[in-house]
Amino acid sequence: MAAGLDSLEECLERHLPPAELAEAKRILYGEAVRQLDLPSAALSAATEREFDLQGYGFGAEPEQLRPPRIVRVGLIQNKIQLPTDAPVAEQVTALHKRIEEIVEVAAMCGVNVICFQEVWTMPFAFCTRERLPWTEFAESAESGPTARFCQELARKHNMVVVSPILERDTAHGETLWNTAVVISNRGAVLGKSRKNHIPRIGDFNESTYYMEGDMGHPVFQTQFGKIAVNICYGRHHPLNWLMYSLNGAEIIFNPSATIGKLSESMWPIEARNAAIANHCFTCAVNRVGTEVYPNPFTSGDGGEAHRDFGHFYGSSYVAAPDGSRTPGLSRTQDGLLVTEMDLNLCRQVGDKWNFKMTGRYKMYAEELAAVVQPDFVPNVIKE
Repeated sequence: MAAGLDSLEECLERHLPPAELAEAKRILYGEAVRQLDLPSAALSAATEREFDLQGYGFGAEPEQLRPPRIVRVGLIQNKIQLPTDAPVAEQVTALHKRIEEIVEVAAMCGVNVICFQEVWTMPFAFCTRERLPWTEFAESAESGPTARFCQELARKHNMVVVSPILERDTAHGETLWNTAVVISNRGAVLGKSRKNHIPRIGDFNESTYYMEGDMGHPVFQTQFGKIAVNICYGRHHPLNWLMYSLNGAEIIFNPSATIGKLSESMWPIEARNAAIANHCFTCAVNRVGTEVYPNPFTSGDGGEAHRDFGHFYGSSYVAAPDGSRTPGLSRTQDGLLVTEMDLNLCRQVGDKWNFKMTGRYKMYAEELAAVVQPDFVPNVIKE
């Protein structure tokens, strides 16, 4: 059943009467988001190209001094396109082709900023602990074939592209990093953001390949707002979201690769919590499908060796600073989620709840500075 349920929303709609369905969605997702009227050509293309296409919109109150700041964001989730033992170059080319045909539909829908899933140009093969062929997927963030491919997409569609890849840093000893490259709508490489937190749980053996990022919490000023990229496991760390927000991010993307058995019950909560706590929009993107690798591997838990990671459950969604969120994409199909947002909502919610004004950052900074010292003594009061 792990991969059998297409989506929670589809299940609820099939089994609940309309009034109960509306109330269930209000409890689960907050205030209802409006459904976008997407172009018929885009809907037809999505059907022909066999991917889930959904569109939703968040509004904001009209203001006297600021015009609306309307942005359309696209999230793409997808399966790998070829078996994991196919030649590396052919796998990359097939994924480029698949993404290109989905991005074309995003352009039809007026998307301004598009984000792909974590290390989208390859299988998520870090569970195997094998070096070859997986390290051959690594490439330069600034000048590799995927960077050039995304630059062409950005220029063609006037679209900011967030492209998470396995980076090979040739200037620093051929070091590998889990990196998101941000490309402006004019096709310039704005910069990159590296994964700050590396999992060491279950089959997520990523520290075999790369370590924690060294770039802090960069925020990128684009024509369509200030964006940041909190890669995958960083979503479990509230301070990671916080630092992107304190650096001014209005939209924080969370490109991920995570499986049902491990994290699916946490998935709908974490990015939504981050949107609420940080007065910003958050965009959770997960890959989809089950990937089978050539050689069996073990999980270090006494279980039998196996050749698949588990089911990547998709379910990509966007959350707003007021706590509302879109429904998720399919758990089993490739998909494109188009979300329209008014960035004025970030300040409006901040003015209402004042989480940053009441954040007491100086107090926490002082206490955390003490916690990391070797002679730290917990402040526990005893009788």
